[in-house]
Amino acid sequence: EEKLNLDDSQWEDIHVVTGALKMFFRELPEPLFPYCSFEQFVEAIKIQDNATRIKSIRSLVKKLPRPNYDTMKILFEHLQKIAAKESVNLMSTQSLGIVFGPTLLRPEKETGNMAVHMLYQNQIVELMLSEYSKIFG
Repeated sequence: EEKLNLDDSQWEDIHVVTGALKMFFRELPEPLFPYCSFEQFVEAIKIQDNATRIKSIRSLVKKLPRPNYDTMKILFEHLQKIAAKESVNLMSTQSLGIVFGPTLLRPEKETGNMAVHMLYQNQIVELMLSEYSKIFG
């Protein structure tokens, strides 16, 4: 309910805005990709055939709770716009996957597979950005 003045100079630094967005998602009681779906998304990203991989991710996204789906669709649409300006902001789909993957998608309990999980988290976000229209269309 706090009123924010976006004209305030503290919001000029894009890193502050991005940090606030990431903090919001990190502090949710459960990630945007619910804990119960983490392993399913990881298994889907491992599929070798690209068309089947996209179809599987799309199916999993469609099964998400409505608030998660709606938020995800808007967020990924925004991130896709950022990636489209990569020549100016240097943020490719791969970079955005690295930045947002672990924030949006994580296992409920961290295991020794943290580095492997991070790779899959990044790849899932990257695929969802690059194939946005096929996944959310």
